[in-house]
Amino acid sequence: MTQHAGSTRASLSFAPKGLVATLATAFAGSLLLTVSAKVSIPFYPVPMTLQTLALLVLGFTLGPRCAAAAVLLYLAQGAAGLPVFSGTPAKGIGLAYMAGPTGGFLVGFLASAWLAGWFALRGWTQDLWRAVPAALIAQAVVFIPGLFWLGLLLGFDKPVLAWGLYPFVLGGIVKSLLAAAIAVALTPRPRS
Repeated sequence: MTQHAGSTRASLSFAPKGLVATLATAFAGSLLLTVSAKVSIPFYPVPMTLQTLALLVLGFTLGPRCAAAAVLLYLAQGAAGLPVFSGTPAKGIGLAYMAGPTGGFLVGFLASAWLAGWFALRGWTQDLWRAVPAALIAQAVVFIPGLFWLGLLLGFDKPVLAWGLYPFVLGGIVKSLLAAAIAVALTPRPRS
């Protein structure tokens, strides 16, 4: 860890330096998100993609700004009609897909990646005792705009939590634990 103005901040070993490196890293991160959206793993009670795992790992390793840039680029690619999202092109593409039931969750991706990076900058990826809660919190952030948008779109009188939260809790916990373990493994240890 390095000391900055009296506060403790972790140095992120994968955070790019310079505009070109940041853009290249953000593009690579957007590709990782695309691949992770297309991977579907049989799981209970619903199959899971690896998107939120990728979001957390990007945030933990790249920091808040570069991880958020990767997510913004990913969202821009999707808005432009590229089939980058889970279920695309079969379930639609572009802004029409983004305005559907998953739109709020996509917005939550941005907050999740940024928050994971914020935790990493503050040293929360140095050990599992802090990385696991950081991953769980950053994972949970996805659901705030996601459930709100789902309620606006389908009606708050509908079983919004049963559709947009409960089926994904177990998979989210598993992905958070994996992301925390990956982050701790990739975080450089302070030199004695």
